[in-house]
Amino acid sequence: MTKEEQDKITHAIIGAAMEVHNIIGNGFQEVVYQRSLSIEMNLRNIIHKREFEIPLFYKGFDVGKRRVDFLILDEIALEIKAVINLEDVHLAQGKNYLEAYNLETGLLINFGSTSLQYKRLFNKKYKP
Repeated sequence: MTKEEQDKITHAIIGAAMEVHNIIGNGFQEVVYQRSLSIEMNLRNIIHKREFEIPLFYKGFDVGKRRVDFLILDEIALEIKAVINLEDVHLAQGKNYLEAYNLETGLLINFGSTSLQYKRLFNKKYKP
């Protein structure tokens, strides 16, 4: 996916999230936003997988699994939160998903504040 294509799809995802936030507002559990955002992305024909899981390995040994809230077009990780404010730990979690999935870019979106918060994330360790 080119940088232009990534920009276009991340813009579309943020637009879908804004629609959900405008209709629902803040104050609900994360799962409510996850379900609503999935519906909105379906309505906008944004191809995604919800709660996509991959195994994690340490020196070749399976040590568990990671599950990202959404995997968009098999190339963009989307992690959502429903907290008052995004914190460094949330950014670290989003970046960890990018590294674990070897994805170039991702989004972190927070529905918990009065205004929708979002951050675009980049994987400095990405290997095409």
